[in-house]
Amino acid sequence: MGWSPLKVNQMATGWRYSSSTAEKISHTTVSVSRSLRKITPSAYQRLRRVVTKSEEMLTMGHRLRLNDKELAANKVIMAVKKEEINKGILDPTKFTPGQHIFETLTQIRKSPIFNIIKTMPKGGVLHAHDTALCSTEYLISLTYRENLWICTAAEDKAIAFRFSVEKPNEKSIEDCNWEPMAEFRERLGEKNVTRYLRRRFSMYPFSKFLSNNQAWAHFMGIFILLDGLLCHAPIWGDYFYNALKEFSEDGVQYLELRSLLPPLYCIGGEMLEPRDTVALYKSELERFKSNHPDFIGSKLIYAPLRGVEPTVVEDYVKTAVELNKEFPDFMVGFDLVGQEELGRPLIDFIEPLLKMPKHINFYFHAGETNWFGSAIDENLTDAVLLGTKRIGHAFAITKHPMTMRMARILDIAIEVCPVSNQVLQLGVDYRNHPAALLLASGVPIVISSDDPSFWRCAPLSHDFYFAFLGIAPIKADLRFLKCLAQNSIRYSALEEEEKKEAFGKWQKLWDKWIDDVVAEKC
Repeated sequence: MGWSPLKVNQMATGWRYSSSTAEKISHTTVSVSRSLRKITPSAYQRLRRVVTKSEEMLTMGHRLRLNDKELAANKVIMAVKKEEINKGILDPTKFTPGQHIFETLTQIRKSPIFNIIKTMPKGGVLHAHDTALCSTEYLISLTYRENLWICTAAEDKAIAFRFSVEKPNEKSIEDCNWEPMAEFRERLGEKNVTRYLRRRFSMYPFSKFLSNNQAWAHFMGIFILLDGLLCHAPIWGDYFYNALKEFSEDGVQYLELRSLLPPLYCIGGEMLEPRDTVALYKSELERFKSNHPDFIGSKLIYAPLRGVEPTVVEDYVKTAVELNKEFPDFMVGFDLVGQEELGRPLIDFIEPLLKMPKHINFYFHAGETNWFGSAIDENLTDAVLLGTKRIGHAFAITKHPMTMRMARILDIAIEVCPVSNQVLQLGVDYRNHPAALLLASGVPIVISSDDPSFWRCAPLSHDFYFAFLGIAPIKADLRFLKCLAQNSIRYSALEEEEKKEAFGKWQKLWDKWIDDVVAEKC
């Protein structure tokens, strides 16, 4: 049965005429509430169907129509989902979306629905950061590279890394002593060093902090520690290529990368320019695409730190313009990153930001906070008024109904990063995530992973898993998953012709995956 808005409206009002008693009831608020008890049971059931159907029509993916094979796959997926949901209802301690991910990582890997999602072609990741992409195992493998030094403080605490033929003379954020990584590993033992690095290279297993400020301090400490390891030019290229490989293996065909574009260094100490960093990204991307023809591609969003003076943002804008001029099909957007509570709000940078050419789109982080009514969550308003194409996180947007409505009307997608929001202490139970209200209100969203390297998570599958099982309605099915994948292309920075090609590549893998689900090969 088709459900047009007119039909729903007619049914929503038509119940009043189902009995002569109901016809005579006046339309005051009190009388309507009392009249609900005076209608017939059949009229009540009809009204209830209309209300629930109206709500369903607003939910993302509801309007999609599945073909016969997709309907068959949907039965498989929903049977598995229903089983996992029912277990959680009977015993909430077994419902992983209700707990911290670091307490359930092993359990999630055994989940049938997770393993189905892991093989799913998920489209693209539109929100991820440059040095938080690759797995912990890959990071550790880099520490075996030749000419790597480690700087350690008391109790052999790692402070920094550096590639150098001779002993480095760079100063670190703390006093420390440089020694070759090979000697450090030999002195402490390989297993001990591996165990130590696994802990230092991620947020795991810290599920509780005194505050989100403390969580952010730990989080930023990982970025700082990795700088010397990853910003060596040859490593930077290898790291990006491996990131594309790991994302592709997780069902991701497209990546929009936010990068600070840090100055890379060479083995002799020479420093490269930001344009060299972009050029390295682009060359590694082309190399990867030549080896993986089903991969759609990647775009770059220049995303320097927000905790600066407005004059520095003026320089940011100039850099963005220069890079876009040289790499017009690759460096396509601009953002400001860093903890919003401790950074400066967008309102401080309005003058330089308004100088950005219109063809360089904004993709602002905004509202990644639990505060309400502060300059922090008001970043959401400024992001929308500045014409942002998407909003990163927007965790606080449900507290701003006008801004949320504007996002829906202007078709501004919200980049929801479920695991990141939990690890950085914005919430624990995914069923309470504000994205649930976005889904119920028809605000477009995309699911992304932010910094999967630091969560010990798959590039995207864990975030899809929590979105499907915890944030979305229980009845959300294959249509929801399909819409998420399609949204990641629809709201990407790809040009229209590029999107057509992207949808074609995605559809090819999607159809094959549907066949595998039906055959229960996933």
